Amino acid sequence: MNNSVGLGLRREMLAEFCQAAPKEADFFEVAPENWMRLGGKFGKQFRQLTERHSFYCHGLSLSIGSPDPLDLVFIKEIKRFLDLHQIDVYSEHLSYCSAAGHMYDLMPIPFTYEAVRHVSARVKQVEAILERPLILENVSFYAAPGAEKTEQEFVCAVLEEADCRLLLDVNNIYVNSVNHGYDPKAFLAAMPSERIAYLHIAGHYQQDEDLIIDTHGADIINPVWQLLAECYRLHGVHPTLLERDFNIPETRVLCQELRQIGSLQGQALDVFAQERRA
Repeated sequence: MNNSVGLGLRREMLAEFCQAAPKEADFFEVAPENWMRLGGKFGKQFRQLTERHSFYCHGLSLSIGSPDPLDLVFIKEIKRFLDLHQIDVYSEHLSYCSAAGHMYDLMPIPFTYEAVRHVSARVKQVEAILERPLILENVSFYAAPGAEKTEQEFVCAVLEEADCRLLLDVNNIYVNSVNHGYDPKAFLAAMPSERIAYLHIAGHYQQDEDLIIDTHGADIINPVWQLLAECYRLHGVHPTLLERDFNIPETRVLCQELRQIGSLQGQALDVFAQERRA
């Protein structure tokens, strides 16, 4: 088990964190697309942080489910970035963002048998270029066109067929459970523990009683905290990353949520220790 706690790094945090990074964060996560072409002051500050701290990468533009060919030039650029900063963890969304052009949004892959085979073959192609595992994240979605499987069945089928690991986004499970009317705990329990690499948790926007928008722009609500605790109980303690993309508060406020993650991890580890002694 690994009880490390992470924070998504945003550019406005650079100057502060180069002076004093929050002790509550054991690692940082970045989208490589936002950082790999940075030069000048920002580039130097970023390199300063990667030399001192552990980093994960969570991509935005791989478009693993797209009908278009993979962008091999882009993937090789990602590899150079990972190599330069000695980052071993690279995850992406189980979705796509291009089809005869870039759509600038994460679209849901049809939950079909053909899509499972298509995505799995592309995962192996990406891993061969990166010389690293490709970790896939369960995503929030608002429609499921042409579905032959449930979301749960589709995610598990891709993980099995591609033989890859999972970035389990706890908030996305909650968001989808409300939007699509399923039991979040049942979905969580169906995820394969042995494939979980790390976790995401975030806030969202409640637009209506049965519609949540996954914004990463608010505090985490109690039902999501409870689902995170349930995740640790079911699957063990894994590295857990706090995402905050908009309405970013002061670091001291973010650290309150980082400490809450750490507290839930500690509680779960205490329970596991007691069970071993019993």
